[in-house]
Amino acid sequence: MKAMLLSLAILGAQLTVAVADNLPRIRVEALCKARSAADKMMDIPESESIADCIQDEKTAKEKLNTLWATTAGSVRARCKSDAIALGTLSYLDLLTCIQMADDVKWPSWRRQR
Repeated sequence: MKAMLLSLAILGAQLTVAVADNLPRIRVEALCKARSAADKMMDIPESESIADCIQDEKTAKEKLNTLWATTAGSVRARCKSDAIALGTLSYLDLLTCIQMADDVKWPSWRRQR
């Protein structure tokens, strides 16, 4: 029963509104509260405070606002679908995915030339 409630809380917290190729709108506060509740339910120490989680997500969103439009649509779509499939959709996850895709596209040895 607890696992089902946790799943519902996490899925509900991560609902997004997809608008064309715009950056998804993620309910950050609900996401961070759900993560905190999941930690408490599993009786593990909270990985970060809700306030820190919200701040991290806001910072990631600011960085994504500049990267999103210049990132290939295929990369944006893959990052969104991967995060949704894993149940981890957040601005921080999207930012990390896009940065990793850029690192694969331009390995460090090529950027140094």
